[in-house]
Amino acid sequence: MIRMVYPYLSVFAKGLGVDIKTLSLGVTLRAGIGALGPFLNFFADNRGRKFGMMLGLSLFTVGTGLMVIAPSVPIFFATLVLTLLGNLVFIPAMQAYLGDRVNYDRRGRVLAITELGWSLSFIIGVPLVGIIIARSGWKAPFVFLTIFGALSIVVLFFVLPKDVIGQLSPQPLWHNIHQVFTFRPALAGLLLAASMSAANELVNLTFGLWMEDAFSVKIAALAVTSFVIGISELGGEGLVGLATDSIGKSRAVAIGLLVNAIAALLLPVIGQNLTGGMIGLALLYFTFEFTLVSSIPLMTEVLPSARATLMASFVASMSMGRAIGAFIAPFLFGVSEYSSILLIVLVAVGFNLFAYLALRNVRIDNKDRERLTVE
Repeated sequence: MIRMVYPYLSVFAKGLGVDIKTLSLGVTLRAGIGALGPFLNFFADNRGRKFGMMLGLSLFTVGTGLMVIAPSVPIFFATLVLTLLGNLVFIPAMQAYLGDRVNYDRRGRVLAITELGWSLSFIIGVPLVGIIIARSGWKAPFVFLTIFGALSIVVLFFVLPKDVIGQLSPQPLWHNIHQVFTFRPALAGLLLAASMSAANELVNLTFGLWMEDAFSVKIAALAVTSFVIGISELGGEGLVGLATDSIGKSRAVAIGLLVNAIAALLLPVIGQNLTGGMIGLALLYFTFEFTLVSSIPLMTEVLPSARATLMASFVASMSMGRAIGAFIAPFLFGVSEYSSILLIVLVAVGFNLFAYLALRNVRIDNKDRERLTVE
């Protein structure tokens, strides 16, 4: 649902009889909901990871189901909010669940497998939604999403083992929030998430515009862009599964930040035509996805007593970073032709440097075998 909205926003607007600007208000509202993640995952830390995942899937399914029952602009806004809330609850709870059960030295590979869904949603999901809309109308995807959401709830209920949280005593809501925001390694991880996301968003938002202004071409058609993004993310996730556990989570994140900065600096050089621009964007997405997915298993061990709350805060910090990048980008882009993109990539490199400095303060308990501080 999250990745379906952007490419087909105009289709949904036409189906609802409004313009894109009206629906964009709902997208903006949805973006602000990300800050609620740490509060919502109180349930996963206190009632159990399985309960958190069930709650997340239920919110998602109710959200899509509303559009099946009574499609309208207010319901569309409610669907955007509920499906995002569902993701904000489900994903950190799932990551915490795996963090509870998978040994740290294998956790990078396991979590990388779960992240494949994001890249496959671009490679398979976005084109499939387009086919469904073409054959059955703009409301049809919501029917399928509701059915699959309901089936997922049933499967999760019967198949997923019970939580192993007997050693954790239920705590008040503010206890876990306080733990996260007063523990220095956890705060450093949140700064890491915000900084690397801001760097990515800066270039992501403006590079296509620069190409269009400079060469009077669009970066690519929707299908091609989705495919490039999906393949790049798939490659980054695959590399995490193969290498991150071996070289160390913290070291992998540090390498990823460095290579992502180099990829950003290369954009003005190789992006002199459409082919070069697509290659540049592929490198950017590949290196960012490797960095992001490598950071997830690292963060799952920073504060085990409030694991779901911390992972939700990590996701929220990424949203804040993207908001910062989106806010800064227009001011930097108006400088002039070549210097605009150069300034943007330099600022993006600065954010990556700040992320690296934050990474140096991300540590886990000394009992773990892997040294996680960057030498």
